[in-house]
This record gives sequence, C-alpha cells and structure tokens, in this order.
Amino acid sequence: MSDRRGEASPPLARATLDRTAHRRTDLQWLAQAWAGARVLVLDIESGGRALVRTDTSVPALVLAEADSLPPALATGAMFLGVEPDGVPVFCVHTTLAAVPNTRSAHLRQVGHLLSDRDAGLFTTALALTNWHLRHLYHPVTGAPTRADEGGWSRVDPTGERVWPRTDPAMIVLVHDGVDGVDGRCLLGNNATWPSAEGRRRFSCLAGYVEPGESAEAAVLREVYEEVGVPVADITYAGSQAWPFPGSLMLGFLATADPEHPVQVDATEIAQARWFSRQEIGGALAGRPVDVGGARLMLPPPSSIALFLIHRWLDGHC
Repeated sequence: MSDRRGEASPPLARATLDRTAHRRTDLQWLAQAWAGARVLVLDIESGGRALVRTDTSVPALVLAEADSLPPALATGAMFLGVEPDGVPVFCVHTTLAAVPNTRSAHLRQVGHLLSDRDAGLFTTALALTNWHLRHLYHPVTGAPTRADEGGWSRVDPTGERVWPRTDPAMIVLVHDGVDGVDGRCLLGNNATWPSAEGRRRFSCLAGYVEPGESAEAAVLREVYEEVGVPVADITYAGSQAWPFPGSLMLGFLATADPEHPVQVDATEIAQARWFSRQEIGGALAGRPVDVGGARLMLPPPSSIALFLIHRWLDGHC
C-alpha cells in the first residue's frame, strides 16, 4: 500500500492540463486540433482501462498519436485540453492495442502513482466517459442524444442539451480529538463489502448529499444514520473526483465521543469500531490487526478515504 503522508491534496485531485473550455464549441478548431493531437485510449469494455508504461520507475500513461488511430474514432473523440507545449489532448473509446512495455490498468489501481498530469487526464477522461454512458437519452424529453461540444455536452434531435454533472458525496474521518498513539478514529465496514482472503475492509463513513442539504449537514446526518454517533467540529479537508461512476467526494474530519454507543444501520454498515493510531499505523506498515477474526484492510491508495486517515494519523487534524 502506498504511503500518502505529506500529500497536500487527495490523490485524484491533481491536474495540470489547461482545459481550454472556449474551444469546445469551435468545431473547425477541434477538427484541426485532432490532426496533431495526443490521444488517451480508454477501453470501456474493461471498465475504462488505459495503457500505462511498465519500463519506468512509476506508471505513466501511454498516449497515442491521433494519426496512428482509425479516422472513424475522431467522430466520438472527447477534447480534454491543451498541453503546455500547445499540443491538444483527446480521449477515445476503443480496444487497447498491444504495446511493448505496457499493461492495461484501471484508475483505482494506478491513480495515486501517476504524475499530476496523468492523474488529471485519466480522472477527467473516465468521469466524462461514465457521464456519456449514463446519458444516452435526454432526462426531460426521453429522446436519444448525441455527443457535442467536444464531448462536453449531449444534445437531442430537437436541440435540447444536457451537460456533465457530478454527484456530491461527503466522506468523513471521525476521531476523538486525542493526540498521540492512544488517539482513536471510527471506521466502518460496509455491508456490501465481502471479506476476502481473511481480510475485512474498514473505511471512513460516507454518503450522498441530499437535495436541499449542505455537505456539513450531510456529515451530521450520515454518521448518525449509519453508526448512531453525533459528531462535532466538522472541518473540511479537501475533495476529489471519484468517477465510479460520477461522484465528487467532499472530505471532512470531525470529532465524536468514543464512549457514545455505536449502533450500526445493518442495511449499510456490517460493523463499525474505534481504532487507535497504533492499530492504524500498524496496519499501514503491514502488521496484522484483528477485526473479528479477520485482518484489517484499509481503503485503497487512490481513495480520499486513505488521504483522510493519513491526515488524522499524522496529526494534521
């Protein structure tokens, strides 16, 4: 598991590409830009995998040259932006080619290891892709839609248009406010997460922000609904896209009394308990921590959940 200590922002909150949004409606410019573009290829049949290099010290995205791809792919290409050297970048959906010294990888697997530029490209491309896949029909008219504006909108035959949206969700690391190794945090095991190979995953509590609700109000509500614990001192820590399929995770830290009874909503949370810094640090170091006969597994490195855990573990609350 990668160590995210010292990171100023969540792993998928990094991006350097200039999105150059004013070019999205310039069809002539987009057509000319494609000719000399770099292209990120996503294989949506495999869940949106991309090629990454294996002959470098860290994974790096493999971008194709537009003129090496079938011309038909230009029709559905999504314009992502322009690199510092002036070269446009697009994304297309097709089968990944066999390229020496590469492997296919999912964003969940490599997002935390990629450079800021590559992490931003992959995250944006996958988020935009998943939005298109879920909006093949107009939500008001019910008519089929087609991609437009360089992939940044969809339009139906009558001209009714929809633009990409993300679903805001809160995620919170609840802790007791105590410094040192005896400080504790409250993590939960989601009812939909099966135990695997004797390991059981525990993570921060999370949930979608409901209509008419602030993110902070969602923190109060979700924590109480899921584990029956009231929280205070809610502090915003950062955000990142989580394009699985289309969330924006708003990260918080909050305090609670570990003596307050934990009462889980069994439909959402299978188990919840307090962990000490010593236990969390041990799990991150690879030492076994028992959770009801299984070994504690923490969130994946590309998640904002692990970022929040490190913020608390390192005393940056």
